[in-house]
Amino acid sequence: MKQGKQTPKSSDLPIYLFRQGNNQEAYRYFGAHLCDQDGQAGAVFRVWAPHANAVAVVGDFNNWAPGDHPMQKVADGIWELFIPGIKEYDVYKYCITTASDELVYKADPYAFHTETRPSNGSKVYDIEGYPWGDEAWNKAEEKRDVINSPMSIYELQAGSWKMKDPENGVPYNYSELADQLVPYIKEMGYTHVELLPITEYPFDGSWGYQVTGYFAPTSRYGTPKDFMAFVDKLHQAGIGVILDWVPAHFPKDAYGLYMFDGAPCYEDPNPRRGEHKEWGTMVFNYGMNEVASFLVSSAMFWIEKYHVDGLRVDAVASMLYLDYNRRDGEWEQNSKGGKENLEAIAFL
Repeated sequence: MKQGKQTPKSSDLPIYLFRQGNNQEAYRYFGAHLCDQDGQAGAVFRVWAPHANAVAVVGDFNNWAPGDHPMQKVADGIWELFIPGIKEYDVYKYCITTASDELVYKADPYAFHTETRPSNGSKVYDIEGYPWGDEAWNKAEEKRDVINSPMSIYELQAGSWKMKDPENGVPYNYSELADQLVPYIKEMGYTHVELLPITEYPFDGSWGYQVTGYFAPTSRYGTPKDFMAFVDKLHQAGIGVILDWVPAHFPKDAYGLYMFDGAPCYEDPNPRRGEHKEWGTMVFNYGMNEVASFLVSSAMFWIEKYHVDGLRVDAVASMLYLDYNRRDGEWEQNSKGGKENLEAIAFL
């Protein structure tokens, strides 16, 4: 057994805030992070899997063998392991032993980078170190009257607005797309662009509204730093960037959030609240503090790490109303006898 090394006792503060629903930077703690420990370079992995009997890190580095790198439970439901020798772009997943002793293989909910479809593994990635050049934009934004300043927003889908090779379906990468987009936006007089979801998603034919990676820009168009370059180029041209963000629901893809450790973790466990059957998606459990920390951290992540200027929250009505797209008998009233999703309202 190729045991990794358990990290020294973790700080209690990130876990405490996570459990309170107040950790706005959970991505700094969870996921895969390159680091040095005891003079050895590698990565520390952390994942929340509260119903799991065991969790292991698997990947190309251990031939996907579940027994090689078992994680240690450092707190109730939180698993951790440092693995020496891990490098940037190494592909990995979590092999989770469920309460019924079945094995499920899951992508990292906090992954910064992913494989390109049809593969769906997570990639170790160093999110730091991009040489931003948008200081002038940021200083101007600090002084701008956001409420009263006029805005003209151009909405687009990154993969279909303009193709690098239309005949073969080859899109521009993020940086190239910015070079194509900036002169058009300037000519037309728009102040901002709004991108349909660029958070990782499984199906090319969709517009990205069924998200599988809440901390990863889709790898269809390049690396995370390529997307940083996209935002940077638009900012340097005086153009703001808004992202569509989808906290309303998520898909049932086997490698994603659905039944993450063999039981409902991210979704509402009540079948009359936890699924949008018309969309084939699951509804987040907004009353679960750990889920609230996950979603708020995702929102803050795009603002902090990618310098985006705003988020357009998708499908809000489906979050607010328990009877949304449900017939009589398919939903339950809230604790006050109404149809409002009180936990979702509190979350928003």
